[in-house]
Amino acid sequence: MARGWESKAVESQQQDASRARSERRSLTPIEREAHTRRETLGLALAQAQAELIAACRPVHRDMVRLRITALQDELVALGAPEEER
Repeated sequence: MARGWESKAVESQQQDASRARSERRSLTPIEREAHTRRETLGLALAQAQAELIAACRPVHRDMVRLRITALQDELVALGAPEEER
């Protein structure tokens, strides 16, 4: 049975993705841990920024700003890429 061009395109995309995965060097446990920590801090920072927008009381806003500063400092200490800051 003949296959349509869509299934050939999907197969090609899957092969490209598989090839890209195999060409990447695997991370060491320390690099994996640092990457995971950066992702976690980035998510916490995004959550704190959203919380700052929603904060109504000045004391709460001050507390959230302190948390944001601490998270940003920790990202800088980990050497996070610029787009995560």
